[in-house]
Amino acid sequence: MADLKLIAGGTVVNATGALEADVVIDGEQIAAVLAPNSELTAALTSGNADIIDGRGHYVVPGGVDVHVHLQLPMSPEATSSDSFETGTIAAAWGGTTTLIDFAGQIHGSSVHDAIEERLGEADGQCAIDYGLHLSMGDVHEQSLEDMHTAINDGITSFKLFMAYPGAWYSDDGQILRAMQVASEQGALVMMHAENGIAIDVLRDQAVARGQTGSVWHGRTRPAALEGEASHRAIQLATVAGAPLYIVHLSAADALEQVVWARDRGQNVFAETCPQYLYLSLEEHLDQEGQAGVRHICSPPLRARSDGHQDTLWTGLRTDDLSVVSTDHCPFCDAEKRLGIDDFRQTPNGLGAIEHRMDLLHQGVVQGELSLPRWVDVCATTPARLFGLQGRKGVIAPGADADVVLYDPSITHTLGATDHHMNIDYSVWEGTTVTGQAQTVISRGEYVIKDRTFVGRSGHGQYLKRAIPEPLR
Repeated sequence: MADLKLIAGGTVVNATGALEADVVIDGEQIAAVLAPNSELTAALTSGNADIIDGRGHYVVPGGVDVHVHLQLPMSPEATSSDSFETGTIAAAWGGTTTLIDFAGQIHGSSVHDAIEERLGEADGQCAIDYGLHLSMGDVHEQSLEDMHTAINDGITSFKLFMAYPGAWYSDDGQILRAMQVASEQGALVMMHAENGIAIDVLRDQAVARGQTGSVWHGRTRPAALEGEASHRAIQLATVAGAPLYIVHLSAADALEQVVWARDRGQNVFAETCPQYLYLSLEEHLDQEGQAGVRHICSPPLRARSDGHQDTLWTGLRTDDLSVVSTDHCPFCDAEKRLGIDDFRQTPNGLGAIEHRMDLLHQGVVQGELSLPRWVDVCATTPARLFGLQGRKGVIAPGADADVVLYDPSITHTLGATDHHMNIDYSVWEGTTVTGQAQTVISRGEYVIKDRTFVGRSGHGQYLKRAIPEPLR
């Protein structure tokens, strides 16, 4: 009985709906979801099971964040400030129990070495379960062959870049070849869809005119070039017959292309991120000095006056946007200051890994999303798309016991004083949200208990992921 837990009196919320139910955890798995006050509930209550009072709480699957960048070197001067240890602990504080980071195969490196190095960095450090995608920065005969090996190692998703010439950029021919391999294997191609060649022209022209402030990061990465690249990626995937997942979609222009493809029956999916739902070019990126460069990320924050945020919320409601991840890639002020006189030198990225579930629940409070849709975009669909279906992202017998007791009534204000991310400021400073994870369980073990961290580094296991089921 020592490994038994009973969550009694809560409201279980899955992507399919919400109901009053009790949840039995046996070891690392969910054993049963029971009608309230059943005979088995009574037996467990009178026995030696660990009884958790769920009254007044949602009982939801732990969040699944499929796009994060922990301890990622961006330049000799700047590495993302959350380690695998601090980042996974911060994620748990926010109700996320699974994340997927990236092994990065840069020019001149091998796929095998990139994977082994990243696994070594994460080993023994993570407080929650984790997996890896492969970022491909050097597409050639050997790296294409190595995609097969990566799949055998449980890495079944591959990120390519239409941006960052001279670093991660792949041309259309390289992208097509990688997509063809993915199509043969049933793997998922993830695409950073911005026209990097054109963007670099605009960036250099802006600086030559003396336009070096943070707002020009946004103005030289126009929404039209995200839309163009998204359309091109979709057409290449059509030719290759490959499923496509567009990462960190920020603009109505790009979403229009995703809707066009999905209406034609294509296996095209897209994620957005909290920053694109809440933050904007006018209010946040267009600030002087340090305040502005703190908000530099790619794609950039978009103009609220152009309707991008409203369009993205609509896309989440209609399932044209399938997932909300964070693209968590934080840098402290010292690193952000590298671009204070030239926006091009600022390391790109924001911190949100701790706040995703709360910010999206705020969408429920505001009427943007239904309660089941909140769970769907934060847990269930990311698990399904990335080969974790049935194991993560659902409260059901046989699933991993990744369970969050979420209090929907607590109102709190986000800020650097209270967050657990390893960042010395917050782009969310002063944002008030309603709802907060109170207890977080990962594979049957407490990580957060009554808003106290009781987990441990090394609890998190590496997830070898299956070939994802093609979804529509």
